[in-house]
Amino acid sequence: MNNSLIIYSSTDGHTKKICEYILSIIEQKYNTKLISINSVHCEILEEYDLVIIGASIRYGKHKPEIYNFIEQHKLLLNSKITAFFSVNVVARKKDKNDINNNPYIQKFLSSTSWRPNYLDVFAGQIVYSKYKLVDKIMILFIMWLTKGPTDTSMTHEFTDWSKIKNFSNTLINKI
Repeated sequence: MNNSLIIYSSTDGHTKKICEYILSIIEQKYNTKLISINSVHCEILEEYDLVIIGASIRYGKHKPEIYNFIEQHKLLLNSKITAFFSVNVVARKKDKNDINNNPYIQKFLSSTSWRPNYLDVFAGQIVYSKYKLVDKIMILFIMWLTKGPTDTSMTHEFTDWSKIKNFSNTLINKI
């Protein structure tokens, strides 16, 4: 049986939730482990045939730990089947929910020489009640500018779970 590893970098927990959903699909066929990017070691990576990395966006950027991890482990990642996905609220828009038109995937690709075998982008969520005051005000302002949701009493989830299921099934069939 093949082994797969899902690594996440999550700001508010939604990327981890998406990774848990991917895990629930992939583990039906493969030995799969889910781990935070802060807990991964080189020797762990060697055990896996498939490595999936999911990363969230905050204020237009993936966390530096994503780029540091990829740069540090690029040779090993290049010897595996790999997948990367970005979770961002911009992907809620039809003209920004594809790897060819999402600015954060494009920025990611221009910022690293690593080319995963599979790429995708998933829309995230906004949970105003979870944010500190400064983040809430900033995100509220960004949503107002981009004609997004500004009702702070609600959770606004944009995630297309069927798209994530299709991504997961594609990966299952490739290893």
